[in-house]
Amino acid sequence: MHGVKECQLVKSISITHGLNRLGGHSVGGALEHTLEHFRAVVQSSADAIITKTLDGLVTSWNPGAESIFGYTEQEMLGKSLLALFPPDRMTEETQILEQVLRGSRVEDFDTERLHKSGKRLHVSVIVSPIRDRYGIVVGASKIARDITFQKMAEAQLRLTANVFTHTSEGILIVGSDGLITDVNNAFTRITGYTREGVTGKSPQIFRSSRRSLSVFRRMRRALQRFGEWKGEIWSRRPDGKDYSVLLTVCRVCDGAGEIKNYIVLLSDITSLKLQQEQLEHGAHFDTLTNLPNRMLLSDRLHQAMVICQRQQRMLAVLYLDIDGFKFINDNYGHATGDELLVAFSLLMRAALREGDTLARMGGDEFVVVLTGLGSVQDCIELVNRLLATCARPVEVNGNVLSVTTSIGVTLYPNDDVDADQLIRHADYAMYEAKRAGKNRFNLFDAVQDVEVKNRSILQSRIAQGLHQHEFALYYQPKVNMRTGAVVGVEALIRWQHPDHGLLLPGTFLPLIEKNPLCEQIGAWVLESAIQQLDAWRCVGLQLPVSINISARQFQDESFASKLAELLAKYLYVVPANVELEILETSALEDMVSVQKIMRDCHALGVHFSLDDFGTGYSSLTYLARLPVSTLKIDQSFIRDMLVDAGNSSIVKGVIGLAEAFNRKVIAEGVETTAHGTALLSLGCEWGQGYAIARPMAAEQIPAWVSDWQAPPAWTDGQDSPGTKRGANVC
Repeated sequence: MHGVKECQLVKSISITHGLNRLGGHSVGGALEHTLEHFRAVVQSSADAIITKTLDGLVTSWNPGAESIFGYTEQEMLGKSLLALFPPDRMTEETQILEQVLRGSRVEDFDTERLHKSGKRLHVSVIVSPIRDRYGIVVGASKIARDITFQKMAEAQLRLTANVFTHTSEGILIVGSDGLITDVNNAFTRITGYTREGVTGKSPQIFRSSRRSLSVFRRMRRALQRFGEWKGEIWSRRPDGKDYSVLLTVCRVCDGAGEIKNYIVLLSDITSLKLQQEQLEHGAHFDTLTNLPNRMLLSDRLHQAMVICQRQQRMLAVLYLDIDGFKFINDNYGHATGDELLVAFSLLMRAALREGDTLARMGGDEFVVVLTGLGSVQDCIELVNRLLATCARPVEVNGNVLSVTTSIGVTLYPNDDVDADQLIRHADYAMYEAKRAGKNRFNLFDAVQDVEVKNRSILQSRIAQGLHQHEFALYYQPKVNMRTGAVVGVEALIRWQHPDHGLLLPGTFLPLIEKNPLCEQIGAWVLESAIQQLDAWRCVGLQLPVSINISARQFQDESFASKLAELLAKYLYVVPANVELEILETSALEDMVSVQKIMRDCHALGVHFSLDDFGTGYSSLTYLARLPVSTLKIDQSFIRDMLVDAGNSSIVKGVIGLAEAFNRKVIAEGVETTAHGTALLSLGCEWGQGYAIARPMAAEQIPAWVSDWQAPPAWTDGQDSPGTKRGANVC
């Protein structure tokens, strides 16, 4: 308290001395009035006004100081002012004291001090020296102003400025007059416009031809109702290139509700939009020809049907298939085949009218929708023009290629069905055009409609039969006619129909030839036959099984992997006992892919036989290229070989061909002993047919194998294992 008393004494002396110098009561009264006024100002000030001794003890503490720092006057009088200093600010007191002792005043010194609660405060400080009557510095006065909120506001402004300047989002500020007042760096980077180039201009300068005026109407309504709008829009850069942005527009109002500004945030999503457009294009257009695909075709056909009804006109759906396209693929390669498809599509588009639709269904199949037809004759003229165009030679990769087309046609509303049915009817009519000789068109009619509907009903019934386990495999033995040895069996599908009894495959398989059911039935046959092999193995019967594989099933790229899974499932089945029979005609349809699939299957250990050999159009050319073990002479040649010299010559030629190519040969359709004898005389020892055995259920095979005896005319009196049972299974 010594310092306080000293200061009070100094003040008292100073005041008394001042009164004496003024000389008189009236002067003293005026000074007292001034001092009271000064005290009132100090006490009412919101700033902290503090005096202290040179050694830092507080000598006065006004209410402003209490409000800012939280300490009362009683708590601070006579205490060190260092209680307000954060640890990292202690050296400031020494620096300030040096200036005060020199008689200098410290102006607007921004620093930090501690509140009683320990919270740091930002303050601006003015420090002035206090002198005695002799001019000696005896203390200091401090005026401190709390600028914490000001500092926070400045920091917020700096942060806002940094965000505005450095954010990756473009920011555009538009005044209430609709003109641009400011933009940030990201805006310049995204749009290509400089700040100087857009300030004072309307945002309409960014408008793209890809942006509809309706976007601005929706934006205006949303801003009026909600004060905000979000959406995607296309804009234009100074170089004329379009770009897409995700836009957020906010309305900014003052306290009175008057619009001051519009803040626009934009993110560049051009790459995403272009990628989206590519994906959407890929979902609706064929990647090779860039023609509409099946999905887009369906949509356009629906629209065309609606317009057709409104205008009371006709439309035609054309289903086109290129004749001999497999031959092009096999002889020139798939790359040339693809180029031909592209050139073919360009030819067709040139022959069609504006408004007609050309779509690719896949492979070498296309669909055309002709709209606005006044009569059937109009349609026929256009179809004939298309046929002629498609028959023109095309140069592809240095090769001049000529192909033709088969076209199926159906007319709407004559054929009053939905869009999908129209396409199916045209497809069916195309199939009939191919059967009639190709390079022509066929018009779908009501009779065909009934056939298609009946076919659809029967296909549904076949699917139901498969689900209800109505199908079974029968097995027809194959033998060495000379020795009597059983060399295997062929798995043949039968339908045990609950109403029609046992049905042969010819009554139902043709109905599903072009239907996915064909693959489902084929998969069931394949697994059932391999499963039966495993069952026979368990009872000691090792018997090779031939399994018929349809062209549709075999040409599936995943066929080999599915077969591998089956063999892995039935681990103890010997793959060499599995023989896959494929038709010669189907093997020749796509030689490249068939060869690959056969090689992959052959690597699994299975064998192949070529069924109906001699009926294909290029047997001699391709035989060496197909990894088949056995040639199966078609029964049509065997049946008449005894009475038809031509058929006999064919049989003899096939046997010679098999020998030349080191292939086994088996004759199917051996109906009589005489057939077998004739075949043996020609050098064909393996046979299959009713003279040996009819197809039978799996459970009958072991007994048949045990009891089978070859006709003596075949064995020619040989004393061999073939004439007795027990050792005649190969």
